[in-house]
Amino acid sequence: MEKLIFIVDDEPSILRLLTHWVKTQWNYKVEGFDHGGEMLKQLHRQPDLILLDIMLPDIDGIEVLKRVKEHNHSLPVIMLSAQGSVEVALESLRLGAFDYFPKPIDQNRLGPSIKNAIQYYELQKRVEELENNLQKEYSFDNIISADSKMQSVFKMVSRVLNNDITVLIHGESGTGKELIARAIHYNGSRKDEPFVVVNCASIPRELLESELFGHEKGAFTGAHQKKIGKFELAKNGTIFLDEIGEMEMSLQAKILRVIQQKEFERVGGNEIIPTNARILSATNKDLQKAVETKEFREDLFYRLNSFPITIPPLRERKGDIVILINHFIEEFNKKMDVNIKGITKAAMKVIYDYEWPGNVRELENTLERCVILTDSDYIDVAQLPQQLLSDDYTPNINLAGELFTDNSPIIPFEKLKEEAIKHAVKVTNGNIVEAARKLRIGRATFYRLLEKYNIEVDRN
Repeated sequence: MEKLIFIVDDEPSILRLLTHWVKTQWNYKVEGFDHGGEMLKQLHRQPDLILLDIMLPDIDGIEVLKRVKEHNHSLPVIMLSAQGSVEVALESLRLGAFDYFPKPIDQNRLGPSIKNAIQYYELQKRVEELENNLQKEYSFDNIISADSKMQSVFKMVSRVLNNDITVLIHGESGTGKELIARAIHYNGSRKDEPFVVVNCASIPRELLESELFGHEKGAFTGAHQKKIGKFELAKNGTIFLDEIGEMEMSLQAKILRVIQQKEFERVGGNEIIPTNARILSATNKDLQKAVETKEFREDLFYRLNSFPITIPPLRERKGDIVILINHFIEEFNKKMDVNIKGITKAAMKVIYDYEWPGNVRELENTLERCVILTDSDYIDVAQLPQQLLSDDYTPNINLAGELFTDNSPIIPFEKLKEEAIKHAVKVTNGNIVEAARKLRIGRATFYRLLEKYNIEVDRN
């Protein structure tokens, strides 16, 4: 898309010259103004850059700059001035101007400056888009569940969004502990600050301390330069210590100090470094038992466990399986540019009866494999991994226990939607507003689906 540049200068000769350079020589779209107020009224057209003279007949250019930044703090503005004073230049840059040019303007410098400013603006817009997408991705609405146990988890999470209490997330591997930690961060008061993850089980023990706190040059063999640790990178954001039960005792003592004193030292250093990072942690171990067996510090356990949140395994919330199947197949359809329409009853029974020791992550990986292997419009038993099939597997019994043949009807997304609506109504005890919210659909749509599938709602 052609980039739009606003040029504001009340000298007709300068305005014509700049327009010629920008439009003819540098191939940008141009809109010229001789008054600052006129330009400000056109900001809704979303220019990509503004060339702004400081001396204007209606509004001082510095004041125009302030108003532009109030409208869009990222929009680059290059200031132009015949005054050529250092004070004016510094004031412009202090208020957010991208660059400053005294008149007469150096054409050889202005062209690259405009190019750099527009590239920087594009990068800024991309960063903001990614940050917004992150916040949307980890909103509660995007954590797929209509199960009452998970709704209790969400209620617990909502109570710790805007405070600094340490949270310990308990749950088996694959239940989504990091997803919950990210939801706490990106829905809370620190959402604009860094979210830093440290997997305590995947980093060698002798390197974990340096990973967390950093080290000074020469602190140990191989430390050829200073390293900034994860706590420093987290700054005023959140540090997530995943699988903290794997951390050795000596390092646990240092984590305890960080929690209590809000400070630490780099490995091999003497400088006291303050930290304001919030600590969230997670474990798939029973840390209470680890305390009893002297494998985990009792004082650290109670500090971390100030607000425990337990995520139930998938086998304890099988009502979510239908919703998750629908969600994952739709995601993989988009990712792989295919059109899998649903799943057979026989495959659904196998998936439903399986215990899912790897939880939601295992289900997701299984469905991705099935989508890749499926040659037809529907996933069937033939595409399922062998470990899902029990030794006494019989392919002629559906979820309701009724007999059906191998060519029995399939379960398309339409049926999955019907089951999801029924389940949501059940777990919310007929609360239509809450059921619609859990499934992320509008209330009017929910009522239409109730009527379409002839679902009765008992509101007692």
